Amino acid sequence: GAVKPRVSCSRELELKTTLRELLVYIVFLTDLCLLTFGMVSTDMYYLNKAMSHLFLEPSSSEDDRSGFGSIGSRADFWRFAEGPLLDGLYWDKWYNNMTLTLQNNNSHIYYENLLLGGAQIRQLKVRNNTCSIYPYFHTFLEDCYSEYHYRAEDRSDFGLRNESEWKYTSASSLSPWYWGSMGLYSSGGYMFTLPKSKQESVEKLVFLRQNSWLTRGTRAVFIDFSTYNANINLFCIIKLVVEFPATGGALTSSHIYSVKLLRYVTYYDYFLASCEIAFCLFIITFIIQEAIKIVKLKKEYFRSAWNWLDLLLLVVSILAIAFNVYRTVEVSLLMEELLSDAHVYPDFYFLAFWQVLYNNMIAVNIFFAWIKIFKYVNFNKTMTQLSSTLSRCAKDITGFAIMFFIIFFAYAQLGYLVFGSQVEEFSTFQNCIFTQFRIVLGDFNFETIEAANRILGPIYFITFVFFVFFILLNMFLAIINDTYSEVKADFEVIPSQELQIRDLFRQ
Repeated sequence: GAVKPRVSCSRELELKTTLRELLVYIVFLTDLCLLTFGMVSTDMYYLNKAMSHLFLEPSSSEDDRSGFGSIGSRADFWRFAEGPLLDGLYWDKWYNNMTLTLQNNNSHIYYENLLLGGAQIRQLKVRNNTCSIYPYFHTFLEDCYSEYHYRAEDRSDFGLRNESEWKYTSASSLSPWYWGSMGLYSSGGYMFTLPKSKQESVEKLVFLRQNSWLTRGTRAVFIDFSTYNANINLFCIIKLVVEFPATGGALTSSHIYSVKLLRYVTYYDYFLASCEIAFCLFIITFIIQEAIKIVKLKKEYFRSAWNWLDLLLLVVSILAIAFNVYRTVEVSLLMEELLSDAHVYPDFYFLAFWQVLYNNMIAVNIFFAWIKIFKYVNFNKTMTQLSSTLSRCAKDITGFAIMFFIIFFAYAQLGYLVFGSQVEEFSTFQNCIFTQFRIVLGDFNFETIEAANRILGPIYFITFVFFVFFILLNMFLAIINDTYSEVKADFEVIPSQELQIRDLFRQ
């Protein structure tokens, strides 16, 4: 009888340490939540919405073809640039047509957002004869311009050769490349900054249009500008992209980032700063803990999935802290440069890009931080049942997954080859995979594939739904159900440890 108490003693100790760790961890998690929710605000969404309404949607008074989304050719691009773009960038009149008294010629978009510096426009071109013409067509065609890739890029002077817009400027190393619909674009190009007044900007654009600045080789045009709103302390960085693919025509896309680059302004910001310091202290403590564990357990340490999760959390957190320091320094340097010369384009885009990446990294971090709570609640019976079910049916599910994906990819390939050139949802292999997951969830447009192929369309659809939806998914559920009932039966035999937790709390 002397053995029993000792067992429960060690068990009790284990429970006590787990509970203590859990309490510390909850404090850490609260701190992390305060930090992450302090980084975002609903103002960001409304600022993005205001900017996209101004630059991307055609205003109802003019004809619909002048809007950014409806650009389909080079002529449309000039129509947009000389009309809606300049109207949006230069606000020199009040709404009752009184001229605004501007401090040193600054534009306040929507009266609230200060345009920082000028807007920059740049284009990327490809060289002539970058593709091969079939011999029979040589008599008809002399020139040929391939789609954009780095090796085919044109870097020679063209046109009037006197100003920066006719000469190639290579990119700074920090600027990220742009991943468009038709390719990955480098950050150099033929670029110029729009002047501070609307009249001069109109003259400049008309001059460029008349001297055909856009050529057959043009593959992408980027319009970049940044604004700052002091009311809500947010920068809005806007990138409008028009791609001219080798097929002819034009595709538009846009990126509007609202980011908080100036961190410490209000009292709440200083409260967040104290949370950041607490976060750093937590991370240092966790690093020391993990180091001690690794020294103790050596190779054993890396056998547990939870330990890998701990390491992942630490690595992401360290990266986040490093980026935070770098960003704060970089912004203050950029501000000094910007305030010294108001006629240049301030490149906030790379900061906004990294800031958004950083926000995504923190989002992933907090996701895993929440998942880690499962590590501490494993002594609860329901939780243990769930994890045992998943680990016990892992083999069956792996076997099932292989069978499922063979059928799934066979259908994806069939869909891509049959409907790829007609239907947007099947236009690339990745799209096919997403579309099929959507079919399984019942979100699907049957008319388009029937229109693309009147015989194979319905056959594809009916057989896919029958095999994947009716047979395979139900098999998957059956495997899990079956295992769960087995696990439950096993657990009813084992006496519960829940009483011990209650006793602990009573103590």
